[in-house]
Amino acid sequence: MNYTARQMASITGSQLIGDGGRMVQNIAFDSRILFSVQQTAFIAINTSKNSGEKYINTAVEAGVQVIISEHEVPVNKSVTLIITENSITFLQKLAKYHLQQFPGLKTIGITGSNGKTIVKEWLYQCLCSEFSTVKSPKSFNSQIGLPVSLLQIDERHQLGIFEAGISKPGEMEKLEAIFSPEIGILTHIGTAHSAHFDSEEQLIDEKIKLFQHSGIIIFNGDKENVYNKIHQVYSSKKLISYGLCQHNDLHIISEPGSHQITVSFAGSIFSFPVQATDEATLTNALAIIAVLKELKFSNQQIIEKLNALKSVEMRLESINGIHDNLIINDSYNLDLDSLKIAFQFINEYNKDKKILVLTDIVEAREDPEGIYTEAARLVNEQKFHKVFLIGEGISKFSELFHTETSTFNTTEQLIESQEILKIYNSLILLKGARKFEIEKLKNILELQKHDTVMEVNLHAILNNINVHRTLLKPETKIMAMVKAYSYGLGGYEIAEFLQHHHIDYLGVAYADEGAELRKKGITTPIIVMNPEQHSYNAVIDYNLEPEIYSFRVLELFYKTLQEKGADRNYPVHIKLETGMQRLGFHAHELDELIEKLNQMNLKVASIFSHLSSADAEEEKKFTLQQINTFITTSDYLIAGIKDQPIRHILNSSGITNFPEYQLDMVRIGIGMMGISSQPEIKKQLQSAVVLKTVISQISKVKKGESVGYNRNHKTPKDTLIATIPVGYADGIPRLIGNSVGFVGIKDRLYPIVGNICMDMMMVDLQDADDIQEGDEVIIFNSNPSLEEFSKYCNTIPYEVLTSISRRVKRIYIKK
Repeated sequence: MNYTARQMASITGSQLIGDGGRMVQNIAFDSRILFSVQQTAFIAINTSKNSGEKYINTAVEAGVQVIISEHEVPVNKSVTLIITENSITFLQKLAKYHLQQFPGLKTIGITGSNGKTIVKEWLYQCLCSEFSTVKSPKSFNSQIGLPVSLLQIDERHQLGIFEAGISKPGEMEKLEAIFSPEIGILTHIGTAHSAHFDSEEQLIDEKIKLFQHSGIIIFNGDKENVYNKIHQVYSSKKLISYGLCQHNDLHIISEPGSHQITVSFAGSIFSFPVQATDEATLTNALAIIAVLKELKFSNQQIIEKLNALKSVEMRLESINGIHDNLIINDSYNLDLDSLKIAFQFINEYNKDKKILVLTDIVEAREDPEGIYTEAARLVNEQKFHKVFLIGEGISKFSELFHTETSTFNTTEQLIESQEILKIYNSLILLKGARKFEIEKLKNILELQKHDTVMEVNLHAILNNINVHRTLLKPETKIMAMVKAYSYGLGGYEIAEFLQHHHIDYLGVAYADEGAELRKKGITTPIIVMNPEQHSYNAVIDYNLEPEIYSFRVLELFYKTLQEKGADRNYPVHIKLETGMQRLGFHAHELDELIEKLNQMNLKVASIFSHLSSADAEEEKKFTLQQINTFITTSDYLIAGIKDQPIRHILNSSGITNFPEYQLDMVRIGIGMMGISSQPEIKKQLQSAVVLKTVISQISKVKKGESVGYNRNHKTPKDTLIATIPVGYADGIPRLIGNSVGFVGIKDRLYPIVGNICMDMMMVDLQDADDIQEGDEVIIFNSNPSLEEFSKYCNTIPYEVLTSISRRVKRIYIKK
């Protein structure tokens, strides 16, 4: 896009204040991840939970000179304001107008529950060499994401491939009003994003509204209700169904599980090899074939394009590196869109020094000077301390990069130079095209080399918080529990991410945990839930806020405050005992507590208690008794002291089962990880943690031979035994050996046999013939799930997560 502020105001019917001649090429809606401020407007998005107008000054301070807002806000007079009735509607109106400026653009629109982004990226891989193609970046498909995607279109583009996603009824009509694709694609319909729909039929009805003005609809017809609905509503359009069922226009006729797939379509039969034979991959491939057929590609061309498809990694990894570096691995694809997104992500990390490794950009073959000039401009705005360029193409434009720059033709040359090993205490972003294999740099730079890893999906954690947030009033605060190394996931990494997303409070168990977070730059208020006597100095030195649960703790802490001269309204949090019999002041102690608090120069920031059984339906009466006791005793305490503290008693289970008692703040812990006792909530949560490893060796074992220590397992028949490099030193309890527990390989469960060793365990592969050494093994994720694995261990998910050893490498994923 390329509009003046005056044009944008006119297009959208908005009010202009200030210089209307300023050009705008980009619109940003998150002040925290501004990757560029040149010719960028900041749009303040207001929702029921937050107001983007709070962050306008931050955007202005960063250098943004055009602000789009629903209200006139006080800013520097040099800043241009566009005042609009609704910010999201503004984006949609602008996107609709922009799309109309390119009537020759051929458009493909993709919707569905699953597979949208994979199909989009594969189509792009197939078609970008044939057409100048623009696509949705990552999975931008929402009421905001689709308009932002459409605004990327320019006069070069011949083809546009865009996703459209919805989470509630009524949303698709708004998206279809701005984007009516010529070719519509409906992928799999499933449970994803279905929580706000009354039935699957309603979900289908809403999804297919995108195709009201499409000439061709290509759809997954395996579900009978989808197949029938499409034919009923759009009988006058050209319809192409695909899927694994034989009634579809395009379907597979080869044997299930075969790595040579044969398909039938309109009397034409052809075959092609595949590596993965799972249903999702095969149906996504069929969608690609259907589109390519419609675009008149020959069978041979289609086979060639399918053979050239590369897996789509829609994630960015952060890993602790050597020399106190943080490695950000985004080495899966590279174009200008993904480069911008990577720059947005790295702004979330708290490292002063930033290093970039950047390779040739594949799309630069069309316009190398233009592409690399724009890439260099984006890089220069990030103020990297050093840039490593890899590839003959980008190296020719090294003079465009303003910081210290080194050039190499290949990744191997950079490795051999050892320059990258001279970097200390920095964020190192690896951003490259696949063919350069810069993941080799990740392997060299990462701190831990263990094949067993715990992957933590940060955006799943954010999703899970937001699911719980839907049960809360907009003003209700949220405290995230990051004690015990964030339940084993990583204290600082989780805290930094949550701080970036404006969590209100963080909760730790001990002062050492809070002090460590402060040392690494966490500024969010931190409550210490169990401040030990010897830790009071650290509590005060690091501006932590202690839980006060007894007169002894109150008096000792206040004495330490006086000794350090810090007794000036220091914030504390009063714990009340309501029935758990763990910690807290009892009702009969409140008068004395009120007297002492009124004599001390403290600030009671909050009053709280803890529910013992909020997840147990059979204990609902007791839980309500606890809540009522807390309300009564906290009312009494507040009436007697000078402060007006906030109150909180609900934990994760309390939020979902007793939201009417949310009071002023709630505390979320295991709910962030995707665990809930409430089935309707559980459906909306995402698994945030994966523990996985690889097969070290596969051995052929004869019937009657023993496996492992003490010969506790003897094979009942000839079988294959896989040895995997994870054991009780990694946090896997010995009790799940000897066929008590199972692991997942290729979506199938296999029993753990023999005694679990300190560093290894053995798995009976039985007669599986498609498993090889080096294949991935899932300890827990979805199959088996964390809950299922906890049952193997005869414990709860909390204990499983907190037991995973620190020697297991943590990788942090952002989708």
